[in-house]
Amino acid sequence: MSRIQSAINPRSPEFKTNSEQYQKSTEQLRSRLSEAATGIREKLIVRHRERGKLLARERIDRLIDAHTPFLELSPLAAYGQYNNEVPSAGIVTGIGQICGIHCMIIANDATVKGGSFFHETVKKHVRAQEIAEQNRLPCIYLVDCGGAYLPEQDRVFPDKDHFGNSFFRQCRMSQQGLPQLSAVFGGCTAGGAYIPALSDENIMVKGNARIHLGGPSIVKVAINEDVDGETLGGAEMHTKVSGVSDYLAEDEPEALARLREIIGKLNFPKTCHTDTQPVLPPAYSPEELNGIVSADPKIPYDVREIIARLADDSDFHEFKPLYGETLVCGTAHIHGYPVGILGNNGALFSESALKGAHFIELCNQRNTPLLFLHNITGYMVGTDAERGGIAKNSAKMVYAQANARVPKFSVIVGGSYGAGNYGMAGRGFGPHFMFTWPTASCATMSADIASNVMLELRRSSIKHGEASAEELQKIEDDVRAQYGEQSDPYYATSRLWDDGIIEPSQTRDVMGLCLALTATREPEAGPSPVYRM
Repeated sequence: MSRIQSAINPRSPEFKTNSEQYQKSTEQLRSRLSEAATGIREKLIVRHRERGKLLARERIDRLIDAHTPFLELSPLAAYGQYNNEVPSAGIVTGIGQICGIHCMIIANDATVKGGSFFHETVKKHVRAQEIAEQNRLPCIYLVDCGGAYLPEQDRVFPDKDHFGNSFFRQCRMSQQGLPQLSAVFGGCTAGGAYIPALSDENIMVKGNARIHLGGPSIVKVAINEDVDGETLGGAEMHTKVSGVSDYLAEDEPEALARLREIIGKLNFPKTCHTDTQPVLPPAYSPEELNGIVSADPKIPYDVREIIARLADDSDFHEFKPLYGETLVCGTAHIHGYPVGILGNNGALFSESALKGAHFIELCNQRNTPLLFLHNITGYMVGTDAERGGIAKNSAKMVYAQANARVPKFSVIVGGSYGAGNYGMAGRGFGPHFMFTWPTASCATMSADIASNVMLELRRSSIKHGEASAEELQKIEDDVRAQYGEQSDPYYATSRLWDDGIIEPSQTRDVMGLCLALTATREPEAGPSPVYRM
């Protein structure tokens, strides 16, 4: 029997202290999520409703199947930027089930700058399309979009991954047989017009929906023609005259019902390509995850305690348990789906790196997805480590992980620093999904190490005399402030370096949804050798 035996005492003072700290972090997260959903812009929401329009998340609630989850992605995008005037980057994205089919839903929020696209809006929109293409999901666009936010044009329009890339992806996915469907609820101008125009089918709501490449003001300037918005690009004109719209809806509920009808007749079968098992709850409650990890990153914990609260029946077949002990590897099931888990129990030594590379190749051979639980200061440094080949051995783990053909998921539980982030499938290595806990941090190194490094560099650069105490203190204060700000999880999620911050107790269910999505992907062809590193 490979069930993990927990050593955690939920009644201990340490557990209570950790739980209280996490409760504060959780309350802060919930408050910020609530603010992003409906806070800050109450007057704009009232005006939006007076026009007979639903909020973006209300449209999604009506669209997805009853009593099914919606996995919202990056809900705190743009948090702390633009004076907090662009909550959720003005767009809601996520995965929901519609008529039994998992779909990527991309919904503009017209209460945020008229649904205009900022830099983070584009990034979030494109990331949602990337996930859809990777996981073979239909894309549903709930359009209420004012196009690019003009003061941000240099960060929105010209580059490879800017607004145009979203249209490129839309075209490519349609060509691949991934349905692209739109319902238009408001004005869609310029770039916003191409979202429904490039869709396979689209619906427009009478009275509110408009599509035009140039609005009345642009038409006036360009060709000196006076025309109102409804005549220029209203729903009735586009449905009855131009043919840009395929269906006319009297109101938003009818448009959403029509959209469900189209999706229900897509003939879009899904096949599970993995050997699932009956779902069993963990032997230990996921709610206990709040009490395992200390708020002080210097206090260690055993990652097996986290795995015990994620895995079905807390059953975990550990690989090489007596070798490379700072990296815990093994196989388990989460919500019935098989998964290979790699979790940090300290810095990665050569032995740990070789073990990780070996385990990744085993999972790759057996079509088992990989879940990386980050709490890593990096690979070991020093004379002994270098003489032992840490550079080459760590590269082997990075190489195996980068070339794995199976789905990869990352959850940053604690810190994720330096090359350790790379070996554990950080953002740069394209994990299918990446989430963080509220107390996570991600940077080249911790603030303590960074400040010491900068101080040593300053001292070594001085040829005559010594640096003053005031100068050294300023260097330390500046570096600590920079790293403290930039390694904060809210700073990271605001810039879409992850797919969202989740509560620790939600991790099992979120991973279950992600595993279910990727289980429908056909295994990638190619050789799957196992080299004993």
